[in-house]
Amino acid sequence: MIRPEEIKLSSEENGKWGMVIDQDICTGCQACVAACAMENNISFVGEEDSGYGRAMHWIRIERFWEGEYPEVKMTPRQPMLCQQCGHATCEPVCPAFATVHSQAEQLNLQVYNRCVGTRYCANNCPYQVRAFNWRDYQRPEPLSNQLNPDVTVRRMGVMEKCTFCIQRIHKAQDQAKAEGREVQDGEFTTACAQACPASAIVFGRVDNPESLVSQLAHKGHGVKHLEELGTLPNVTYFKGG
Repeated sequence: MIRPEEIKLSSEENGKWGMVIDQDICTGCQACVAACAMENNISFVGEEDSGYGRAMHWIRIERFWEGEYPEVKMTPRQPMLCQQCGHATCEPVCPAFATVHSQAEQLNLQVYNRCVGTRYCANNCPYQVRAFNWRDYQRPEPLSNQLNPDVTVRRMGVMEKCTFCIQRIHKAQDQAKAEGREVQDGEFTTACAQACPASAIVFGRVDNPESLVSQLAHKGHGVKHLEELGTLPNVTYFKGG
């Protein structure tokens, strides 16, 4: 059971790594979706399984209708990925402790070799950003030759989700440690942020007041998705318009 003081502490820490997404300049091109799939070895599901709701994505572009007919308009495009919550609802329900919280990076991680596929974490996630491997999907040629060696290939029966490209975080940290310095702001970024042609996604250390992502996150007009649930998400959105 999580004590109130633990929730307070998590809120004060506010996470080490975070992201800011500007919906006003997002064009919905889905370059982030493709880049994420290539970087993180996400399986190619195919048309049939996608039709059954088994699509594999760690990030998606959401857009909804608002208003009443005939005064109906579409909402700004909203890239949706794991919010890396400080008080994640997915973590306490996993019976195998496969969904854990990294104190070093303040990220929600998935331990694949512990996961037994109960999907409790997906049921308890208010953002619906977890994917379940319904089978061992075959990658059509030549996609089988482009697997990223830094990322585990998941198998049937395992849950998976966005990790803020933790393999890139560790690589940058190891390089900085070898050179006896701190990781510099902008030294690296996630695959989705790197691929975005409009620079709508900014990633970095939110605990560093000098970083771009920290300055953007503290501008005051950003919002956090479903913040009223007390999940303490680490992704800040600038609403379009």
